[in-house]
Amino acid sequence: MRFTKMQGCGNDYVYVSCFTEKVEDPNALARRVSDRRFGIGSDGLILICPSDSCDFRMRMFNVDGSEGEMCGNAIRCVGKYVYDKGMTAKKQISVETLGGIKYLNLAVRDGKVYEVTVNMGAPIFEPKKIPVISELTEVIDQPVTAAGAEFKMTAVSMGNPHTVVFVEDTASFDINTYGPAFEHHPLFPERVNTEFVQVLDRNSVNMRVWERGSDETHACGTGACASVMACIRNGYTEDEVTVHMLGGDLRIRYDREANLVYMTGPAVTVFDGELYD
Repeated sequence: MRFTKMQGCGNDYVYVSCFTEKVEDPNALARRVSDRRFGIGSDGLILICPSDSCDFRMRMFNVDGSEGEMCGNAIRCVGKYVYDKGMTAKKQISVETLGGIKYLNLAVRDGKVYEVTVNMGAPIFEPKKIPVISELTEVIDQPVTAAGAEFKMTAVSMGNPHTVVFVEDTASFDINTYGPAFEHHPLFPERVNTEFVQVLDRNSVNMRVWERGSDETHACGTGACASVMACIRNGYTEDEVTVHMLGGDLRIRYDREANLVYMTGPAVTVFDGELYD
């Protein structure tokens, strides 16, 4: 099976084109390729598939084999994959995901995509659509107890569930204790991705992310979008914010008039290879 390893801000996945390859058990394959000692090593598996409604369809699988709705860093790399490998000549493409249809603008230099802007759609704050268990119309700056500690959280969906927790210092934060506590918190019936955010100024934040099914990762595109929307709703930032993560930076812009979130960031090919039984 031919594959390509790609990364966006250090969020790395193994990409397989289902136009040419047949994947019978993607859950098991995701667990195999993600293993950093006995496999290829990644944050999961991305399948690039035909679509009846869009240019392409993306399926994403976490390290534990569970299928996720969306991944912002991965979808940028999908844009680079299909353009660089000649699967499309268009610089504006649509991609079907479980988190809805996403629209990509590809920035090309010397015949290769180096950066992608993604229309991530409208943020969702309605609890049952995230989902988070709450009687409120929106979960904004609400108290929650996790692993014996008290926090304030803001819940938002960007096609997948997120909760954003503001902390004083992301560098020293004990994410290995509190990340799992939030992921498996009873308030989140489908588990949750958790962003721990330190506000630097009105246009920049630091973020660390505990991803559902994958533990801490170097970056999360949907998480960066959710973090900025939480910042805006809490009055901490303006509508254009640079999100600093362990793997690099993403630029997030919120269009208030259209109620749409735009994410811009890099997409990088690491290597191509073949996987054998």
